[in-house]
Amino acid sequence: MKVLILGVGNLLLTDEGIGVHTVNALLRDYDIPKDVEVVDGGTSGMELLTLIAEADHLILLDAAKTGQPPGSMIRLDDDEVPAFFRTKISPHQVGLSDVLAAAQLTGEQPNHVTFFGVEPKSMALGMELTDKIAPQVIRLIELVIKELDKLGFKMESKL
Repeated sequence: MKVLILGVGNLLLTDEGIGVHTVNALLRDYDIPKDVEVVDGGTSGMELLTLIAEADHLILLDAAKTGQPPGSMIRLDDDEVPAFFRTKISPHQVGLSDVLAAAQLTGEQPNHVTFFGVEPKSMALGMELTDKIAPQVIRLIELVIKELDKLGFKMESKL
């Protein structure tokens, strides 16, 4: 089984970058198991299709505007994910919707997709996460580690 952990978001818009901040922390602080790939997807779109098509299980990390209080976590699985992304209004999310649809049309979609999102507090210009959202990076990492554990992969901390 090949797992792709894909963090997306715009690092220039404060909390919008939580997915990217999280994958960067994973890459910095953990030994990544063989057959697990951790990727900073930034605001990419169709260029992610090959990576996504090669994955058996896709774990997406991103900010998620759901109307909940800032810092709230959301988890979606499999068919819930494309439907969620079709309702969002941000450039990279539209791109991911297209990528997921293209993977499905070509029969190259992962067997499973898990989405972990965090309700942002701010999406103003700025490269740092807000004080309310920054601690959620640790929570997202915990969720990823738990998900990988269920799939039979062990993440070891370098710290």
